[in-house]
Parts: sequence; C-alpha cells; structure tokens
Amino acid sequence: MWSVVQYYNIREVAQREIRGQEKRQHHVDHTKQPSGPLSETEGTNDGLGGSPRKEEGQNDLGAGGVEGGLNVEVKGHDDPINPKNWPLLSRSKNIAILALLIGVQAWAGAAGSIANTPASSEFGVSKEAETLSTAVYLFGIGSGCLFVGPLSETVGRNPIYLVSTFCYLFFVLGSALTESFGGQIVCRYFVGLFSSGTLGINGASVRDQFRPVKRAFVFPVIAWANVVPPTLAPIVGGWVLETSGLTWRWTEWITLIISCFAFVVAFVFLPETYLPILLDWKAKHLRRATGKRYFSEHARKASFWKRLEHTLPMSLRFFLTEPVVAVLGSYLVLLYVLLFTFLSGFGYIFTRTYSLSDGITGSCFGSIAAGATAFTLCAPGLYSWARHHTEYVSGAHVKPEFRLWPAIFAAPLLPVSLFWLGWTNFPSISIWSGLGACFCFGIVLIAMYVSSYEYIIDSYGDHAAIALSSITMVRYLIAGGMTLAARPMYEGIGVRWTLFLLGCLALVLTPGPSLLYIYGHRMRQRSRYARSEVGILHD
Repeated sequence: MWSVVQYYNIREVAQREIRGQEKRQHHVDHTKQPSGPLSETEGTNDGLGGSPRKEEGQNDLGAGGVEGGLNVEVKGHDDPINPKNWPLLSRSKNIAILALLIGVQAWAGAAGSIANTPASSEFGVSKEAETLSTAVYLFGIGSGCLFVGPLSETVGRNPIYLVSTFCYLFFVLGSALTESFGGQIVCRYFVGLFSSGTLGINGASVRDQFRPVKRAFVFPVIAWANVVPPTLAPIVGGWVLETSGLTWRWTEWITLIISCFAFVVAFVFLPETYLPILLDWKAKHLRRATGKRYFSEHARKASFWKRLEHTLPMSLRFFLTEPVVAVLGSYLVLLYVLLFTFLSGFGYIFTRTYSLSDGITGSCFGSIAAGATAFTLCAPGLYSWARHHTEYVSGAHVKPEFRLWPAIFAAPLLPVSLFWLGWTNFPSISIWSGLGACFCFGIVLIAMYVSSYEYIIDSYGDHAAIALSSITMVRYLIAGGMTLAARPMYEGIGVRWTLFLLGCLALVLTPGPSLLYIYGHRMRQRSRYARSEVGILHD
C-alpha cells in the first residue's frame, strides 16, 4: 500500500521538476540569460520530494544523455529519492516494521519445537521423525534464498516481502490444521520457503537505507530480530503445553496471529527501498509526461532469468573460492547448528538433568535471548565508535576490518561457553551455571552475526547480496541436516561429549576473525568481486 503512495509521490516530483524546467526554459527564451538553479520543493514523507543539485552532465531532471535516450540517475548525494537521504524517523519506522516481519518468521521455525513429544504422539511417529518438521523449515529457507536475491533486484524488495509473507500465512494455517504427519512436513517446508523472502534479503534492505557508519547502529537490531525469536518461541510454547485446555497446535495458532498482524502493518506502511526501482518509476513518469525516451539503468539490465542464470552458480562459487565468505560463513553455520540443535538438546541438557517441566525448559532459552539482547544494547556504543573511527566525516566509508572487532572479542567465548555448558551438566551443579553458559552463547550469536554481515557488505558492495545469499543458503541447509542428527547425538554419546566435540570445532574457528583482521585486506585485493577502498566516501 505504501509503495502505491510512493509511486504517485514520485510522479508528482517528476511533474514539478518538468514544470520548473519549462519555466526556466521560457525565461531563457525571453532573456537569453542562463537560468538559475532549480529551486527546492517540499519533501514528502519518505523524502521523495525536493530537487537538490544535479551532477555534472545531467539535465535538470537528473538525466544524463546517452546513446538512445536519457538515463535517469541520482542527482547528487543529497537526492531525496535515494532512501539513504530519507528522514531518519522514516527509515527507523521502516527498520522497525522489517524487524517485526523478520521476527515472526524466524519465530515460526522454532514455534513447535518444544511440542515434539505431544505432536509425535498424535501423528504416531517417533520423536526423531517429528524433528523433521524443524529441519524441513530450514531446508525451505536454504533453497528459497537462492532465488529471492535476484528476484528482489528485478521487482523490488517490497513485493518480495509482501507476496512471500502472504503465501507464508496460508502454510502456517496448514501447519495448525493438518491431520497427518506428511501434511505437516509439506506445510513446514513451504513455511520456510516463503520465509526466505524476508530472512534472505533483509540485510540488503538495511544497505538500501543506511550508509556505513549508521549501519553500525542498525545491524545489531536486525541481527536481534533474526536470532532471538527462535529462542523466545520455545518459552511461549512450553507454557502453552503447561496450560490446561490448550494443545500443541496452539503454538502454530499463536504464530499465525502474530504473523497476520506483522503482515498487515507491513502491507500498510512498508515502502519500497531499492533505489534502481525508484529511479525506474521516475523514468516512466518522465516518459509519459514529456514523450521523450527517459529510462533507468535498471530497465536496461538483464531479465530475472538471466540474472538467475548468473547468480545461481556464483552463490556456490563465493563460498568455495572467497576465503572471507568461507571463514565467516563457517562461523555462522556452526552458530545456527548450535541454535537449532538446542531446540532438541535442551531436553537433555536441562529437562533430564534437573527434572524440569516443559514450561521451565522452554524458559531456559531466555538465557540465550538475554545474552543476545545485552550485546544489542551496545549498538549506540558501536555507532559512536564507528563515528570516531571515521573522524566524524559524514557518509565516510568504514574500513571492513573495523567491523571485525565484536567478532574478535566474542570468538573465544564460543568454545568457552560450550565446554562450560557440557562439563558442568550435573544435577549436583546449579542450573544457573548452564544458564550462564547459554548467556555467553547469546552474546557470541549476535556479535558474530553483526560482524559477518557488515564485513561482507562493506567488502563486496554490489556483490554483497550474492555473498550473503551463499552464506544464508549453506547455514540453513547444514543446520537443517544437523537438526535431524541432534537427538541421536545427545542420546548416543551424551550431553558432555556432544558439546565437547562442538566446542573443539569452535576452538578451531576461534582465530578466524583475528586472521581476517590481519590478512583480510590482502584477500580482498586478490578477489575479483571485492570493492576498491580508494576514493569511496559515500555508499
């Protein structure tokens, strides 16, 4: 809905600019004197009005002459059509809505995990088989992330968010109503597939609207929305199971209710933020109003299928050939494996050890959420640090290695938290010891997510979407596979040895961020996809 408002606001902007150009031309014809600069007009809610200075080689409508027509471009760094120049309040509103959409669809992945026992009993399958409902959700996200990136660059971010979320709602409804295990698995896969529309491109939406320094403030919020809801859903689910008169299906009904609310809010208030699409709209209005051949670069690019043909192999190539992507991607894979195997593992770590109820076991996930929230509250400090790092130059480029500091400090905490959680898992040791280890894990979860995404976006620029999609695909596919292996691992070798093995893997990865800090710039110089740092002042 808000995109429709944007579309017509851009039409009004184009018409005002045309009238202003006609007046100046009329003045030139009568006085034979050069016209003055285009006067500023009033802005609109999302910064779509106004006419700032034009770049050299552009006419007054922000179009440069090229062979075959006039190319509509951004008119300088302060052009209000650019989402990065929208009012801060407007962009903050957009991030809040996006975080809400991300949160409810991330919540859906873990909503029914705590209900494994009653669901498996109702469908007549084993608990290991019922774990497949979480695994196929993750497989759905992993497979969908291959397509949503190029699709969002073809039709825009907003249609992807709204259409995918609308379809997602029907399959959440199906998950709540299905009477068979097969029906549940199919619905859960499509819940994940359509969730990929939101979970796969939200980092690109942040880049659309915020320059490098301000991303230091925004990304912790987006990271929180991605990783904390899967830890909050089991808390609610556990108390649903403890409430008489409510069945396990209420975990799906609650997901549907909050998801419907998020969809309505996004449908009404979420704007389009992909700049090439906004320039494409402006070019269309200019063509209709003047009859001249105005066009945008976006309109001249390859079709969706051509882009898909290009990006599908690149996603795998990035993970295999780019050391930066491989190192940070491996960290995120391990973190997501741990997060989603905990959905089954907490039954062994806390329920069996301390004889807890479903409600109390679900509440133990709150310790991970608390750790993640504690780091997120450091966002203003990270922003101030980034401002100081760039010497308070407006729109300055941030050196990618600067983004690694949270990961460098947090990396040693991951093996520490896993060894701590595993080897203090005795009934004679207070449960607060295990909860403290989970708190540390929550800190690592957010810190690594923020550092990885910001480092890749700053390093790869326009190729960042493909790099992030490759990481997203791999981490969800592997996490889905490991979710199936979680119960056999905890059952077969026990809590302590399972966490010891995972802790050893984390120990191997611990030097990764520090090595990237030292050698990352050399790797980027050798990469054909990494952006140049020379001369970049504005993103």
